[in-house]
Amino acid sequence: MKQFVLAFLSVVMIASCHNGSDVSAIAQKAATDSANFTTVKWLDSIVNFGTIKKGDTIRINFRCKNTGTKPLIITNARATCGCTIADYTKEPIPPGGEGMVTGSFNSEHINQAHVRKTLIAYTNTFNGTEHFLYFEGDITGVESNDKVAQPNPVKVKN
Repeated sequence: MKQFVLAFLSVVMIASCHNGSDVSAIAQKAATDSANFTTVKWLDSIVNFGTIKKGDTIRINFRCKNTGTKPLIITNARATCGCTIADYTKEPIPPGGEGMVTGSFNSEHINQAHVRKTLIAYTNTFNGTEHFLYFEGDITGVESNDKVAQPNPVKVKN
C-alpha cells in the first residue's frame, strides 16, 4: 500500500510540473511573437504605501489595462530584491480588460527608514516588453545606521 501511495504521488507531481511548463512555454512564445503584440497602459506604475512598522508585510497592487487589439499576456513578474515576492495575472487579458501585478513586501529585514523597491513585469507589448514598477514608503522602528562624527580634541600648547 505504501508503494502504491508513493507511486501515485510521484505521478501527480510529474503531471503538475508538466502542466506548469506548458503554460510557461505558451507565455514565452506569445512574448516573442510580434504578430500578437498589443499595448499596455499602467494605471499604477509608482505607488507610495505610506508608513508601516518594521516587520509588517504589505501587498502593493499595480493595475494595467490592455489598450491594444490582441490579448495582453503578462509572461512573468519579478522583484529586484529578496524582500518582495511578485505575482501577476496569469490569464490573457482581453482588449480593454485589466490585469494586475502584485508585490508582497516584507519589511522584517529592512534597515532603512525609507525604501524604494522595483518590480519588473514582462509582457507581449509593442511599447516595451519590460515594464518597471516602483513602490516606496517609510518604515518606523528601524535603528539608524547614521554615525555622528566626533571631532578630535585639539590640544593647545601653552
